[in-house]
Order: sequence, then C-alpha cells, then structure tokens
Amino acid sequence: MKDLLKKGLALALGMAVASREQIEKVVDELVKKGEVSAAESKNLVDELIKKGEEEHQAMRTKMRENVNEHVKERLRELEVPSQETVKNLESRVEELIRRLEKLENRE
Repeated sequence: MKDLLKKGLALALGMAVASREQIEKVVDELVKKGEVSAAESKNLVDELIKKGEEEHQAMRTKMRENVNEHVKERLRELEVPSQETVKNLESRVEELIRRLEKLENRE
C-alpha cells in the first residue's frame, strides 16, 4: 500500500516540477488523514523529492538525446557534410595548393 501511495502521489504531484513546499503540503494532508504517520512524513518527503530529481534528470537526458537525434537526422536529410568530411576536404585542398605552388615554382 505504501508503494502504491508513493507512486500515486508522485504522479499526482508531477514530481519533475513539484517543489518541496508542494510535497510537504500534500504529505501533511496525508498525515492529517492518518494515511501516513508523522514519523514517516519526513522520510516520505525526502524520498519523493529525490525521486522527483532523478526523474527530472532522466527526462532532461532523454530530451537532450531526442533533440540531438532529430538534429542529426535533419542534417542528413539536408545533406549537410559532417565535421569529418569538411576536415578531409580542407586537408585535400591544402595538399592541392601545395602541389600547385610546386608546379608554379618550377616554371
């Protein structure tokens, strides 16, 4: 029951954005209703905040990965050359310039 309560409370509060004050307020209401003991309330608040922070970080990581993947996909669709391709082309151009300068110096 306690796990179910935690999960339900986490969902209801939208843990990724809930503030400590909001969590404490909801937990205080649960204490008043007798659903959670006063002794458990601090641990429950701390646990819910920790869970919220973990979920928030996981969401940020996932969002960053999704954005990066979409950007890469769009760049491929637009046929934008990669950094590696540009560097290779720069090296080839530099080599061609050296060769051209050699040929010009021969004349």
